[in-house]
Amino acid sequence: MRQWSTRAQEGTTLIEVLVALLILTVGLLGAAAFQLNALKYTDSSRMTSQASFIAYDMLDRIRANSGADYTVTPPTSGNLSVARDQDLYDFTSNITTFLGNTATGTVTLNQRVYTITITWDDSRAANAANSRRSLVVTSRAAVDPVVTP
Repeated sequence: MRQWSTRAQEGTTLIEVLVALLILTVGLLGAAAFQLNALKYTDSSRMTSQASFIAYDMLDRIRANSGADYTVTPPTSGNLSVARDQDLYDFTSNITTFLGNTATGTVTLNQRVYTITITWDDSRAANAANSRRSLVVTSRAAVDPVVTP
C-alpha cells in the first residue's frame, strides 16, 4: 500500500500548476489596479497643490501692489511696464500651463477682501466626464482704517 501512495504523489499535476498561475495572475492584476489608482489620485493632489501655489502667489502680488485694481480682465500678453497687467498675465498663463487649457481663474474684490477662484478639470480622478474642481482662497489685502471716536 505504501508504494502505491508514494507513486501517486510524485510531481505536480497540470491542474495544480494552472490554479497557481490563476492565483498569481489575479494578485498581479489587483496590484496593477492599485498602482493605477495611486497614480490617478497623485495627479489630482498635484493639481490641487499647484492651484494653491498659484492662488497664494497672486495674493502676494496683490499685497505688493495694493493700489492696483486686480479685478479687471487679464491681458492676453505680458506688459512689464505695468505691474498689474504682468501679474494678471502671469496668473492666467500659470493656470493654463500647470492645470490645463480648460482651467480658469478669477480675482474678485468685496469690501477689501480678495477672493481668488481657480477651477480645473479633474475628471481623471473623479472617474466622471467633465468633473470640475475648484479652489477658493480669500484674504484681506488691506488694513482697515483706524477710526478714532
